[in-house]
Amino acid sequence: MSKSISPVEYGLEKIFEEAEDFLPLLGTDYVELYVGNAKQSAHYYQTAFGFQPLAYSGLETGSKDRTSYVLQQDKIRLVLTTPLKIDSPIQAHLKKHGDGVKVIALWVEDARQAYEATVSRGAKSFFEPQEESDEHGSVVRAGIHTYGDTVHVFVERRHYKGLFLPGYRAWNPSYRPSPIGLKYVDHMVGNVGWGEMNQWVKWYEDVMGFVNFLSFDDKQIHTEYSALMSKVMSNGNGRIKFPINEPAKGKKKSQIEEYLDFYEGPGVQHIAVATNDILSTVKALQERGVEFLPPPPQSYYDAIPERLGAHNHMIKEDIKELQKLSVLVDADEEGYLLQIFTKPIQDRPTLFFEIIQRMGARGFGAGNFKALFESIEREQAQRGTL
Repeated sequence: MSKSISPVEYGLEKIFEEAEDFLPLLGTDYVELYVGNAKQSAHYYQTAFGFQPLAYSGLETGSKDRTSYVLQQDKIRLVLTTPLKIDSPIQAHLKKHGDGVKVIALWVEDARQAYEATVSRGAKSFFEPQEESDEHGSVVRAGIHTYGDTVHVFVERRHYKGLFLPGYRAWNPSYRPSPIGLKYVDHMVGNVGWGEMNQWVKWYEDVMGFVNFLSFDDKQIHTEYSALMSKVMSNGNGRIKFPINEPAKGKKKSQIEEYLDFYEGPGVQHIAVATNDILSTVKALQERGVEFLPPPPQSYYDAIPERLGAHNHMIKEDIKELQKLSVLVDADEEGYLLQIFTKPIQDRPTLFFEIIQRMGARGFGAGNFKALFESIEREQAQRGTL
């Protein structure tokens, strides 16, 4: 039976005490996406999202089967990888899933210990601990499988002073659009198949010592046409949060079903990245061509004072400014949050990004679910997949 704890009732420290923190995670080390053309994808993330060029691996560095570009913005590192050969397993991944997240890399003090602890608790090995070295020191990495074809890679870099990893060189193009204020990965959401959510909740509890500290069922997350269920998993120090979604029965096809159809299986639905100033970040993204979901109706913004009730006084931003940019707002006992969601960033309606600004709130915008999912459904209707 999974543990579901209310963050408001127990407080954050109490929640994370429930986690078995045998696997101390220091943060998200990097997120690796398999993409059809890494060179062009890197240009997109530079131009549209303000990521800065960091490192490169390819034929020139001795990599014969793949090319990877590494981009960084504050604490967020993206690795964009493309296969160079038709028989590459990366090519098979792309054929099935299209562009998407393959690796969620987790920064640890001891990668060997992390691997041994998780495998002993039932994780399936992706690759055994391996040490990679160059003139800047050494890195130890090891990997395990999670839902679908997604993997976690443990990264130990305490003896490394280089830019990224051995096998990479500095990437210094003259083209450098400015950053837009993205700070760190707030959370990453996984979509799994019918009836699989509790299986993966238990996996994160048993294998990685995570705790389920928020749960939403189809009575809370539904519209007139569709529904889904979600449980939020967190590690012991609260730095890593993985909501897990599964579809629920509805009149029409839910966004989760659409994702599973086009990704052809479970995978990462979206990456939530934090900013300290969502208004300026979203303005910059819009100016650079990033498309967001359609705005909620006027009634959504008219109802904010009543919906937030006693918490309405916390909101520092002008509601009219939020409305101009279609930014959503929600609050809990600890503060409020502002969030907005991009449209899918590739042709398949799969992976997208969330931009989030937390002003104390620890939740995930439960008060915005209806408006958000109705907006997604309007997009689904245009695609003919609702």
